[in-house]
Amino acid sequence: MATKTRDLLRHDLPDPLRRDVRLLGGLLGDGLVEYGGQGLLDDVERLRHAVIAARRGEIPGEEVTALVDGWSLERAGLVARAFTVYFHLTNLAEEHHRIRTLRERDTGEVVPSSVAAAVEEIRASTGDRLAEVLDGLEVRPVFTAHPTEARRRAVVTAIQRISDLLTVLDRGPGVAERADTERRLREEIDLLWRTALRRTTQMDPLDEVRTAMAAFDETIFRVVPRIYRALDAAIDPEGTGAVPPHVRAYLRFGSWIGGDRDGNPFVTAQTTRDAVGIQAEHVLRALENTCARIGRELTVHETTTPPSDALLNALAAARTAHPERMAAIDRRSPGEPHRRLLMHAAERIAATRERNADLAYASPDELLTDLRTVQDSLAAAGAARQAWGRVQHLVWQVETFGFHLAELEIRQHSELHEKAVEQVRAGGERDEMTDEILETLRVVAWIQRRFGVAACSRYVVSFTRSAQDIANVHELAASLGENAPVLDVIPLFETGEDLERAPSVLAGMLELPAVRRRLDATGRRLEVMLGYSDSAKQLGPTSATLRLYDTQEALAEFAAAHDIVLTLFHGRGGSLGRGGGPANRAILAQAPGSVAGRFKVTEQGEVIFARYGHPEIARRHVEQVTNAVLMASTDAVQDRARAAAARFRPLADKISEAARSSFRSLIEADGFAAWFAQVSPLGEIADLRIGSRPARRKAARGLEDLRAIPWVFAWTQTRVNLPGWYGLGSGLAAVSSDGAALTELQDAYASWPLFQTLLDNAEMSLAKSDRSIAARYLELGGRPELTETVLAEYDRTLRLVLAVTGHDRLLENRKVLSRAVELRNPYVDALSHLQLRALTALRAGVEDETERGHLDDLLLLSVNGVAAGLQNTG
Repeated sequence: MATKTRDLLRHDLPDPLRRDVRLLGGLLGDGLVEYGGQGLLDDVERLRHAVIAARRGEIPGEEVTALVDGWSLERAGLVARAFTVYFHLTNLAEEHHRIRTLRERDTGEVVPSSVAAAVEEIRASTGDRLAEVLDGLEVRPVFTAHPTEARRRAVVTAIQRISDLLTVLDRGPGVAERADTERRLREEIDLLWRTALRRTTQMDPLDEVRTAMAAFDETIFRVVPRIYRALDAAIDPEGTGAVPPHVRAYLRFGSWIGGDRDGNPFVTAQTTRDAVGIQAEHVLRALENTCARIGRELTVHETTTPPSDALLNALAAARTAHPERMAAIDRRSPGEPHRRLLMHAAERIAATRERNADLAYASPDELLTDLRTVQDSLAAAGAARQAWGRVQHLVWQVETFGFHLAELEIRQHSELHEKAVEQVRAGGERDEMTDEILETLRVVAWIQRRFGVAACSRYVVSFTRSAQDIANVHELAASLGENAPVLDVIPLFETGEDLERAPSVLAGMLELPAVRRRLDATGRRLEVMLGYSDSAKQLGPTSATLRLYDTQEALAEFAAAHDIVLTLFHGRGGSLGRGGGPANRAILAQAPGSVAGRFKVTEQGEVIFARYGHPEIARRHVEQVTNAVLMASTDAVQDRARAAAARFRPLADKISEAARSSFRSLIEADGFAAWFAQVSPLGEIADLRIGSRPARRKAARGLEDLRAIPWVFAWTQTRVNLPGWYGLGSGLAAVSSDGAALTELQDAYASWPLFQTLLDNAEMSLAKSDRSIAARYLELGGRPELTETVLAEYDRTLRLVLAVTGHDRLLENRKVLSRAVELRNPYVDALSHLQLRALTALRAGVEDETERGHLDDLLLLSVNGVAAGLQNTG
């Protein structure tokens, strides 16, 4: 069966993808021979054939182990590097094919999950309510520096260059160009092979800021107006670009990078100030270049397109204030007044970046005034397409990004505010942390004076337990007097207990004068953040999912009762064990009433470049999110979800209780934390240097203070993927004792989006697991009873998930994903065997420092490779 499945899946690969994988793999093989001789390629091939044979049951896994153990550590390291580079190339080929597919599907037909599909469905179901639904639309992706991107930036850029060369081949070049392109491909793949695949120095927070800027520079800034245009075209296909747009800028990007100091001592007030400066530099350069380019292109003459009085007045004022600059512009643009104002605007944007107060814009609104003056003048002169085309794209970019690019959000732990308030009240000497918190608040006030309140006003309080935790931040800000910033203090509920008491905390917040003042100033807008990672680590994936759903439902009811415009901020990770998975499915699974046109979510680590690394993929991702937010806000979708929840919730409660009991029983077992550290590369992951933040919030070594990212990352490496499914099998077993109960579960899966998403995500986690390899990792802990417990739950979960979904095999209904996982798994197996060799030796103890160094290198290289192969870290 395994043989047949794999052969069928390989045969089922689309021809262009098969061609790219074969080409890149062949060039890598040639490079291996050039680097290490035919023997290196032969060893790689021997391992490749062995793991495939083991998957098929043709040889025992012990033969693969013997093969790997027979190599020197240096040779094992080269083989691990080969498989890791192969995964980077395969990932690239799959992404490239996805882009190719998106372009091929762009035929003018309505694509499922697109903004056009949402508009079509809303019009069909609600008629004239489309404008009302769109008016409340707000999507806020927030980039974080959570350390889950295992690739170096040098590796990412090398892969992008290879991608560009594949694009050239797609065009069908001539013989000479094709030969040169293939030569350059060999050169780039050789460079990737010779590049260190992991960092040797620790990142600092500003490195993380600059890394994120690549996504804004190369993709997001350019894609945003295309997304708005697509929605506008869906609303008015004939009029878009010729009439004022029907779409306002509904995207607002946020960032925690340089602002999140919860447990990260390297993020300081100065870091936050520097981070905003870096962001502003990037966005102002982008706006300047765009404005100048449009200005150069807008060559409409005053005889064909007479300027309005408002535009002439704006130019006259500019000449009075800056006669020499305007004289130069006038000479370059005779008879082109619209062009002159845009060129002057570009110079003013440059002055804003250079902090030339005499010429700079005081705010983005001033720039928008100039742009709209140009638009209105063009429209009045009959040049509607010039008014609502490229100039409108620039307007959308200014509205979306301002002069700060993304709102920088501050996050800090509630306990530190409590101590700081005590010291401020007492007067006298304060400790270093209290001074740092106060200085951070001063920096927030400085950012607001420099870039406006929208640039930095949200202050997230992690581990919020009561309204007093919110009051403490307001009190600390008020202690600064005239230097106090404007703050929207956001509670972050992370543990199961905190999620349960969230409505009562909000009730207490409404009694705080500072909160009431902000509600009055913002139209009673309030934001609440929900933490997926820590709740899942505490309760297990099943119970955490249902607890979060209950909290969403309760908060939506609270908001409606108190006339609050609520935005729920979803603190999701990239992995399934931290709330990850397809974003559009997750949105449609939210509690009815909890979306209401507004969605805010964290985008972390490898997810940032997976979703925003290429314009076509970024556009598709944001369109899918927009589609889901719009659809989740309609009465029809909410009514169906509400009816399903009412019918199946008693069943889900029984599942949740049994699942939570199973999960807690495991992690509360005596010595579990030590066993987990022994069976996984948990301690070694910190040496990957994939982020500036420590793996633990404190110096303690218990499980409670371990961050969710290394918790998930380490389980992923063991091929257990425990955080994505553990406990679900026990939960399903508790309610599936007979055929009638199983039918009820199958009905729930078919009609309740929440339950469907829960099982689909567990199925994906199971598909990326491997029982036999996982067993070898678990045996390293010397606790056979814990190994047996985990594997029994794996078997139970696998059996019952398949029974409820009605699938004969995992991911049966997701053809593309199933194909990718099945074809990748043997190659991930190869890296797992190499990692097990290193981990087994290190756990046994190695006295020779040179040997230990080689083992550490092999382990970390294999960790990087497994992350690339599974496309998941934390």
